[in-house]
Amino acid sequence: MIRSICAMILGLCLGNGLLAQQQLAPSMAEKVEAAMLGEHRSESNQARNRYRHPVGTLTALGLQESMTVMEIWPGGGWYTEVLAPVMRDNGSLIVASYDTEIPDQPEYRYRLHQQLMEKFAADPANYDRVKVTRYSDPESQGLGADGSVDMVLTFRNMHGWIGDGIVDDVLADFHAVIKPGGWLGIVQHRAADGSDAEQTVPDGYVPQATVQALVEAAGFQLVSSSEVNANPADDHDHPEGVWTLPPSLELEDQDREKYLKIGESDRMTLLFRK
Repeated sequence: MIRSICAMILGLCLGNGLLAQQQLAPSMAEKVEAAMLGEHRSESNQARNRYRHPVGTLTALGLQESMTVMEIWPGGGWYTEVLAPVMRDNGSLIVASYDTEIPDQPEYRYRLHQQLMEKFAADPANYDRVKVTRYSDPESQGLGADGSVDMVLTFRNMHGWIGDGIVDDVLADFHAVIKPGGWLGIVQHRAADGSDAEQTVPDGYVPQATVQALVEAAGFQLVSSSEVNANPADDHDHPEGVWTLPPSLELEDQDREKYLKIGESDRMTLLFRK
């Protein structure tokens, strides 16, 4: 009888302890918020949080810290700064950066890749477990072993692949590297409904229907569409396309306050499943 009572008390104590741990464990949203406000991020990058909504974006895309996630063409690493700390302990982050071993690419690719590698080397506390693969379609041969990642994420890249005529090959590489039942998350500058993609892509914008059709043709199914990155103030019509707006501000001081008031571009946020 005494043993039964002691066992019951011990069980209750252990159960309460596990419950407390579960209650104290931060949610994905809390982890993303902590990362986006982390001291490892510059003030200018943190200022972009208000436009890029990493908490809403990554939760809408169903990010889980146990996943193996691949970020395609991270550029300067704005989203990598958020993803790396979130995925560091219980998941895996792979960044598919530009393949700088391939000659005659645009200069910015070599520069951004080098800066990204320097960022990783300077901050092992956040980036020591990030894996790097090189990817510059069509010269690079895929993204890795077939079915090796749970999720591919790409931010503001679709217009470039469409404009360069490689989008079908890129999406095929995504389909190959993602596990059956895995996920593809896309954030992209969005053209007005009914726009002609041939006219909008040079300005950095793509109609949402075009993106959906291309991705579905590659073997994915649309799961959800979020308006977390919508910007009604963006009328999609600017002298230097999407690069007129921040953070590029291609017109520099010309109408600067006007474009700062608009903010970053209107964007679609789409989740697909293989």
